Amino acid sequence: MKLDMHCHTKEGSPDGKIPLLEHIELLQKKGYQGMLITDHNSYKAYRYYKTLTNKPSNFTVLCGIEYDTLDAGHILIIMPSGIRPRLLEHRGLPIFLLIEIVHLYGGILGPAHPCGEKFLSIFHTRFGKTFLEKLVKHFDFMETYNACEDDISNDLSAALARKYRLPGIGGSDSHRRNCVGLGYTIIQQHIQNENDFIQYITSGLPVKAGGKHYHHTTKQKLGKANHVLVYSFWFYNKFLALFHTKARNLELQRQKDE
Repeated sequence: MKLDMHCHTKEGSPDGKIPLLEHIELLQKKGYQGMLITDHNSYKAYRYYKTLTNKPSNFTVLCGIEYDTLDAGHILIIMPSGIRPRLLEHRGLPIFLLIEIVHLYGGILGPAHPCGEKFLSIFHTRFGKTFLEKLVKHFDFMETYNACEDDISNDLSAALARKYRLPGIGGSDSHRRNCVGLGYTIIQQHIQNENDFIQYITSGLPVKAGGKHYHHTTKQKLGKANHVLVYSFWFYNKFLALFHTKARNLELQRQKDE
């Protein structure tokens, strides 16, 4: 089964340009049988998908999220079917608390583009470099192919996954139409939902990742000026994490009370 395990949508990501249904259609034309929605700190697109009465046939849509941590960049999360904690829509949790919460619910998680851009990628954060050994043993997988990353970044990620014996997944990280379907994950079973995928990954069954590089990323267009964007994102993420503090705390307290 061929899946794109890193997909952004217009409905769920502020920088997503592709409506979910168009995203599905494009992937089907390229021979994919499924996708994982990984919008930034949002389940909006999947909630929209669940309301549809004419869902595309013979195509599996998995619910995931790309979470902005306080200290370790972007993390891909897949929770069990039907479990979508509101807490995960409030960015800014520290990575070790995030790991604890996801595993408490029976979900799985792993770093997105782990050797990619500074601040966004776990092993290019100060925290990730300091606690690499301790962090890696808590992850369930690692994104080893991201179509928006260069060969060096993807090769380093794949080497880390092999070293720590983690399954490597691949995805397009597609925000625009011409990036859709450039990254893939191949598994040897047909899955229908998040529970199936979690079971597959935690069982240690074979996973293959790969794809083609996307040559029109913002980083490539900006060149050296991209450094300004990277630091701007750092301030943006810290500001929004602070903004969501009250909502996060309320959700954490609600979970403790349950």
